[in-house]
Amino acid sequence: MRWESTPPGLAKLQLRAIAELRQLFGEDAISIDDEDLHLHGYSEWSTVNCDQLPAAVAYPKSTEDVSKIAQICHKYRVPMIPYSGGSSLEGNFSAPHGGITIDFLHMDKILKLHEDDLDVVVQPSIQWMQLNEMIKHTGLFFPIDPGPPAKVGGMVGTNCSGTNAVRYGTMKDWVINLTVVLADGRVIKTRQRPRKSSAGYNLTGMFVGSEGTLGIVTEITLKLAVLPEETRVGVATFDTIRDAANAAMRVMRKGVPIQCMEILDEVQMSVINKAGGTNRVWKESPTLFFKFSGTKSGVLESIDITKVIAKDSGSTSFEFAKNEKECRDIWSARKESLWSMLSLRKDGSTDVWSTDVAVPLSRLPDIIELSKKDLDDLGMFASILGHVGDGNFHESIMYDKTDPEQRAKIEQVVHAMVDRAIEMEGSCTVPGPLKLMLPDLNLE
Repeated sequence: MRWESTPPGLAKLQLRAIAELRQLFGEDAISIDDEDLHLHGYSEWSTVNCDQLPAAVAYPKSTEDVSKIAQICHKYRVPMIPYSGGSSLEGNFSAPHGGITIDFLHMDKILKLHEDDLDVVVQPSIQWMQLNEMIKHTGLFFPIDPGPPAKVGGMVGTNCSGTNAVRYGTMKDWVINLTVVLADGRVIKTRQRPRKSSAGYNLTGMFVGSEGTLGIVTEITLKLAVLPEETRVGVATFDTIRDAANAAMRVMRKGVPIQCMEILDEVQMSVINKAGGTNRVWKESPTLFFKFSGTKSGVLESIDITKVIAKDSGSTSFEFAKNEKECRDIWSARKESLWSMLSLRKDGSTDVWSTDVAVPLSRLPDIIELSKKDLDDLGMFASILGHVGDGNFHESIMYDKTDPEQRAKIEQVVHAMVDRAIEMEGSCTVPGPLKLMLPDLNLE
C-alpha cells in the first residue's frame, strides 16, 4: 500500500514548525535524525508500511509540552502522529503525509496509585507488563494483555484486546478517564475518577479507539483488578480446527468463567516447538489453551466442566501445566507467537502477513474451518490463532515480499476471510493508518 509524498506546500510549513519547536524545546527534543525517522515511520512486523516518513520526532516530557507542540503544529497546519510502543500490526503510527511524530518515550510513569479505590493514573508510554510488575505488591493488576511490547497509550488508541478478553473485556472497559490534548493545544479531562457516572457525554468512550484522530492522550486513569487466588493452565488437542473451534464455542455457551481461551492450529504449534521457549515438545495438532482463575474450588469446577465439553467435542488429549514456571512458559509461547514466526525467517525478503477479524460466537467454527482450508491451499507457511473466547482470530502467513505473485494470492485469501466475516455480521481490523490530520493536503 502506497501514498503520495508530502505536498510541497506542506513541506515548507513543516520546516517552519520544526524550526519553532527546536527553538522552544531545544534540538535534542526535536529529532530529524534519519534513523529516528525510520524507526517511527516503518515497522518490520506491520503488514502495512508507507513510503513516507515523519518530518521530525518530538519527545515531550509533560502534558504541557504536548500542548505547546500541538499549538505550533495547529498554527502551521502540520499533521501530528502520537507514538508510544510502535507495536501495531496495522501501521497505525505511519506518517503518510509526513508531519510530526510525538513520541512519549519520557512519559512512562505511574503518577498516582489508589490501592483502596482499585485504580491507577499513568502516562501513555508505560508498558502494561511493566505496570503490573510495579504494582504486584498491592495484590492488584491491570488485566488487559495484548502483545508484550504494547504500551498503555497505544492500547487506549486502538481499544486493544488480548488473551484475557474473555473474562475481563477490552480496553474500553478499564479506562476511567483521560487527559487529552486537542488538535489546537487545548487540554481537557474527560471525566472525574468515580467508576460510575451518568453525567454528560461519554467523552472517555469517544477517545478510546480513536487512534489519535480526535486528540492526543497524555494521562490515563485505569481500573485495576484483584489478583486471582488460583490460576491453572490447560491444553486440549483436537483432530481438526473445526472441532477445536466448536469446543471453544460450547465452553462459552455453557458460561464457564474461564480467564483465557486461545486457539492455535497445527502450524502454530509447530512454530512453538521450533522456537523452543517452553522446554518441551508439544503435539502438533489443533489446540485450545485454557487459563482458569478464581478461587481454588471455582477453578476445579471450571476445569471439570471444560474437560467434559472438550471430550464431547472430540479432544484427543487434555493436560495441565505441571507447575507455575511451565504455566508461564506456555502462555509466553502464545504471547510470542508473532515474534516466533518472525524468528523463522530465512532472509530479509521473508515477511509475515497478520490479519484480525471477529465474528459472533456461533459462526466461529464456520469461518475458522473455511479460512483454514484457504490457508492450506496457499501452499505457504500459514497458521491460524486467536482469542476465540470472544470470536476473534488471526491468520499469520509467511511469504516472500519481493514476489508479487505470492502477495496477490495472499491478498485474495485475506479479502475472502474479511468478506466472510462481514457477511457473518462480524468485523475486521482495516490495515491502514488513521491519523490526526490537520491541514488541507491540497497545498502547492
